[in-house]
Amino acid sequence: MVGAAALPLASVAAASQSVTLLVGAKPGSASDVMARAFIPFLARHLSDVAFRVVNLPGSTGLAALQELARAEPTGTVVGWVATPTLPARMVDHNADDLLQRLSLVGAVEKEPIAIVSPAASPLNSVQDIVAKAAEDADAVPLGTPPPGSPPHLAALRLQALAGTRLNIVAFPSAGAARQAAIAGNVAAAALGLSNAIDDLREGRLSGLGIATMNRADAFPDLPPLRDSGLDLSALIRRGLAVPAGVPDTVLARLSAAMHAAADDPAFHDLAKDGGYAVGWRDGAAWTAEAEAERTELAKLWTTEPWLQEGSD
Repeated sequence: MVGAAALPLASVAAASQSVTLLVGAKPGSASDVMARAFIPFLARHLSDVAFRVVNLPGSTGLAALQELARAEPTGTVVGWVATPTLPARMVDHNADDLLQRLSLVGAVEKEPIAIVSPAASPLNSVQDIVAKAAEDADAVPLGTPPPGSPPHLAALRLQALAGTRLNIVAFPSAGAARQAAIAGNVAAAALGLSNAIDDLREGRLSGLGIATMNRADAFPDLPPLRDSGLDLSALIRRGLAVPAGVPDTVLARLSAAMHAAADDPAFHDLAKDGGYAVGWRDGAAWTAEAEAERTELAKLWTTEPWLQEGSD
């Protein structure tokens, strides 16, 4: 179990005390890069704290969430947490009590799911995928990152919304799904915008739409799916969580520092360049959203279980 005896976030007087930040993704992955990029902005408002990143990528993020929930509630261990990853793991691993064992401090980032196609043979719209799939689903493979990832869940939700069986092909990683789309091995791919932004900007991928209500600042030419008649909203939110029971003073200090970091113009510029956006959501609002996502995903699981029995 990761832990420590001190309480650095509770004291502004102590200097250079260590806080472990758990990241449920591999080093160099999009989530890991974003977590490490956020730390300097957060550290400006917690000058007495030194953050140490520990990557625990097992079970599609569940390993880090469970380790965080088991940690002593002292403020020495925090987690870089994403939704819908958290509610999805509650559903597909029967971890119904996981959210009760955590306190979501706040979300600072939001990233839309983008639907892209090969630049060499682009589709016209997401409706093209649905229409062609209605005729022959096998002819329109839709690539995604691994089962249970936010883009894969968005593809399943798109399928349910369209009322047409899609040929969803899950790859071992977002990078593999992206490369399959670039090479034309799939007709389209669902990806977090951060995983597609460089290829969209450099013309290797063609953007069909994003699952948000509004256009993304990072790529304003990408239309919302609702413009194609598909009212799908699928955002990845990222922020910090702590074990349940952390003192209110610690939560308040960490929340205030996160909120201040989210107001930093340089952080906004970094997010826009990386294909996501800054969007502060406090712990209570984020928790309510996670609960609503868990309910929706539990219904989806009954008809479209995205993990095979015994899989990670």
